[in-house]
Amino acid sequence: MSPFALLSSLVKDFSISALVAGFVTVLVGFTSSAVLVFQAAQSFAASPEQMSSWLWALGVGMGLSGMLLSLYYKIPVATAWSTPGAAILIAGANGFTIHEAIGAFLLSSALIAIAGFSGWFERALKYIPVSLAAAMLAGILLQFGLNVFTALQGSPVLVLCMLLVYLLGKRLLPRYAILLALVVGIIICLMQGELHVMTVSLQFTLPVWISPQWSWQAMISLALPLFVVTMASQNLPGVAMIQAAGYRSPTSSVVGWTGAATILLAPFGAFAINLAAISAAISLGTEAHPNPTRRYMAAVIAGLFYLLIGLFGATVATLFLAFPKPLVFAIAGLALFGTIASSLANALTIEREREAALITFLVTASGLSLAGIGSAFWGLIAGIASLLILNTGRR
Repeated sequence: MSPFALLSSLVKDFSISALVAGFVTVLVGFTSSAVLVFQAAQSFAASPEQMSSWLWALGVGMGLSGMLLSLYYKIPVATAWSTPGAAILIAGANGFTIHEAIGAFLLSSALIAIAGFSGWFERALKYIPVSLAAAMLAGILLQFGLNVFTALQGSPVLVLCMLLVYLLGKRLLPRYAILLALVVGIIICLMQGELHVMTVSLQFTLPVWISPQWSWQAMISLALPLFVVTMASQNLPGVAMIQAAGYRSPTSSVVGWTGAATILLAPFGAFAINLAAISAAISLGTEAHPNPTRRYMAAVIAGLFYLLIGLFGATVATLFLAFPKPLVFAIAGLALFGTIASSLANALTIEREREAALITFLVTASGLSLAGIGSAFWGLIAGIASLLILNTGRR
């Protein structure tokens, strides 16, 4: 496709709803876990310049990978950093230098690329029933829906007004319901003096090369756990979300390219670039666009925002962190209402799989964590085991 044809296609497929969905995707992904990234860098005694470089590498990697994959396949492919991976690094950082950590990042990303390009990850996914994947998705997103009403306790005026505007928007202007709720929320926060955007100053971020060092201890303590939790807690639910939304993504190449992107940027601090799990659902739903073939623009726009985070790390970090938590909780939950509802419906459609899907949903929603692996993986394991026990041998 020529540059002119590509630009013409982007202009035709652009929509305000996709812009809002892309922004909310990044807002949720960044504000919910950015502190873990900073803490992970600090755990390896990173200098301020190296910490900024970590954000640069992650932002550029997520931005370019999400944009290019979405443009190439014309489906919403939102990428993110591995939040459970950051937690693994914080827990296992004791005794390792930042150079050993970079070596571990390179090995972990190489394993992810191999798992993707070799096709074994995609072959494993073929054995997961759609009902269980939908139940896992609903379990992952449930807390975000509940957060709307949890935030209601601390900020009743803000959340009630956003909820009312959302419902009226769904009735009268469904494509712009989330935008209207976000605008009303920002206005109320400004009136209440809770949006501190005046503290934002323009700062350009520069990458810093960090030479890798190799040790078998870091490979076992950092690289392998990082690989396992990224595949189980990020890429697995990320692929499940794409498929639950009705898209048939080329799983092998998509996962492989996220690993390849991490390899290129690991020496600058990118510890894991992978498919987005929770925030991806915002770009995949009807709120992004009623036409599924045009929703990829939401992921492209999300990638653009992540790219800006990388290039202007300190500035954008300050801007996103200026949003009060009740506003973030409310807009994230409202944006995911439709996805939660459709996921629950898909999970419970087939009667003989209903109980297994319910167990998947409950285990995932519980937040259970074993061996450093999150509840999404264990919910899926519990659901598959239940399905086998309940239906093996039945006609």
